[in-house]
Amino acid sequence: MTEGACDRGVWNVPYISMVYLINGTLLRDMDSENLPSFISGMMDPDMAFCKNLRDKGIFMFVTNMDHYGHLLNMDNYDTSHIHNDLYEIYNNQLDWEKRYIHENYTKSFGPDRQMEEPCPDVFWFPLVSTTFCDHLIGEMENFGRWSDGTNSDNRLAGGYENVPTRDIHMNQIGMEPQWLYFLREYIRPVQESIFLGYFHDPPTAVMNFVVRYRPDEQPSLRPHHDSSTYTINIALNRKGIDYEGGGCRFIRYNCSVTDLRHGWSLIHPGRLTHYHEGLTVTNGTRYIAISFVDP
Repeated sequence: MTEGACDRGVWNVPYISMVYLINGTLLRDMDSENLPSFISGMMDPDMAFCKNLRDKGIFMFVTNMDHYGHLLNMDNYDTSHIHNDLYEIYNNQLDWEKRYIHENYTKSFGPDRQMEEPCPDVFWFPLVSTTFCDHLIGEMENFGRWSDGTNSDNRLAGGYENVPTRDIHMNQIGMEPQWLYFLREYIRPVQESIFLGYFHDPPTAVMNFVVRYRPDEQPSLRPHHDSSTYTINIALNRKGIDYEGGGCRFIRYNCSVTDLRHGWSLIHPGRLTHYHEGLTVTNGTRYIAISFVDP
């Protein structure tokens, strides 16, 4: 029985597999005739164990009154990264959510949702935890091969980037499948709740990357349109602590978002309406995670 089942209680059952909680008095005397046995003819151990208990009049129960924990799926656990748990989004999603999704993420939904709109059709919401931000930055810096910020980019089809940034793509650190799953599970529900009538499941994105802004490298980004139906922009570190300046200005509306919050994401339309620029970072290093969704 699962922790979230509708009915809660204790049930007498004829068969239990793999996990047991046994009264120790049954096991203390190894010569006792009441000792449960895992052998009965040609039965497998679980079936034999349960049959022998029933034959001795020992009852078995399952309960969902208390939460005893849960099992992790470690069959495909990859230890090749510095933050291996960051890659466990679909193998161990419950634990991944508890560690990496912002504690206020669900407040973006429901009739009393708290969704900010700092500029027209630009929405702002809590998305990921500070641990997520730190671990993603750590993976990127550990990989270390930031693009040079020029138009020449052999990672792209055609080898040309119209609006280049200093960045590392998710596929370079082996995170592309996990990131696309992240877009489907945690971005798409927010998008559908604010841009009503637009449904695309699963969302597609071929440009998923982390940008690094520094005064001595690339401090800003010139005005441009994104090649997307909508874009997400996640602030991965802290203004006023890790960097100064920065932000995003939407030129058509003469509206800027500069007081960026750690772990929060902007979501805004890409083509046509939201011509924008990256404002100058004057000190420190600013990191943002970007996805151009449904290009």
